[in-house]
Amino acid sequence: MSAAWVKLLAAARQRPGAGADIAITASALAGSLALLIHGLGSAQPHSQLDWRSGLLVAGETLPLLVWRRSPLAVFTVTAAFSAIASGLGYVLHIPLGPTAALYLMAASRDERKPWSHRMTVAVAALFLAYVAVNAAVGNAFPWLALILTGLAWGAAWFAGERTRLRRRQVAELKERALQERRLAVAEERARIARDLHDSAGHAINVIAVRAGAARLRHRDDPDRSLAALRAIEDVARQTAAEIDRIVHALREGDSDGTGSLAPPGLASLETLVAGHSHAGLDVELQRSGESRPLDPSVDQAVYRILQEGLTNAARHGRGPVKIELVFGERNLGVTVTNALKNGTEPRSREGHGLIGMRERAALVGGTLDARRSGDAFLVIARIPYGGQLD
Repeated sequence: MSAAWVKLLAAARQRPGAGADIAITASALAGSLALLIHGLGSAQPHSQLDWRSGLLVAGETLPLLVWRRSPLAVFTVTAAFSAIASGLGYVLHIPLGPTAALYLMAASRDERKPWSHRMTVAVAALFLAYVAVNAAVGNAFPWLALILTGLAWGAAWFAGERTRLRRRQVAELKERALQERRLAVAEERARIARDLHDSAGHAINVIAVRAGAARLRHRDDPDRSLAALRAIEDVARQTAAEIDRIVHALREGDSDGTGSLAPPGLASLETLVAGHSHAGLDVELQRSGESRPLDPSVDQAVYRILQEGLTNAARHGRGPVKIELVFGERNLGVTVTNALKNGTEPRSREGHGLIGMRERAALVGGTLDARRSGDAFLVIARIPYGGQLD
């Protein structure tokens, strides 16, 4: 018999959570032995501990080592040994083994293994059997066994349920936090993708326009063609550096907190206009109203809208481009107007540039309308300072 218990203990040590299982089993075993030694509730004040009671206590507690394999089976075995011990005259008004097994059985339930009617019937039947055995041995109704065991098992089941609910709540919170982190990562990657599209698209368009101008004017004005080639080189280098920063963020994350990926705002608008002017695009910039500092997200959104608007004007328009910035009380009005090329037909669907501009305006609570008006194409945006239009 002792060899079997040694093998059981050795097997329990190899499983996850073995330390806690051994601690629970040892506590239940020590408590049950203490009850036998002190004879709590017994008519005989002497110890009830002998070789037979020791084996019964071992049967009542040591199966807790393997409760993870089958909680219901372990509870049944421990409760049966408790009933046998009571039937042989060993007083255990608080059967610690079944009490611990009931707690573990209640705490280990989940959606895959819910509490079943079979478990309820088993617990009720074993409780009644334990009380009936105590009544048969004492020739009277065992009020003490009924009250103490009933309270102990009720408390064990309630504590197990609370543990199960708490564990499920913690798991749900962890899952929710994980989903929020994944959503934040997805949103950040979408923002980076928009920045990559805007930067690359703008640079490619400027390079194409300047390369075309250099090719057409090379014979008549070689110096100006050389200046256009230098400008192409500068734009290419700047765009390559910005793409490198974006790709680095996608691989490593912006962990240094320096905000190196943040695109420029309206403070860089003059540079943006000058770049297009050097490429041969006549850009007129008008500001009205009292200028004010903008929130970084609003500042970046407005800059990207203007950048994409100038890119579209250089690609599809002709003649001068007019940019109007109107600083109202609550909203910033942005208008980009350019004349269309002769014979240009309205496109049947919006390109990625216009879709991106709408998305950027919507992300900061604004609106954007892009439409043809006569021989001109208009981009009109209203961007609120505080995230909501008045």
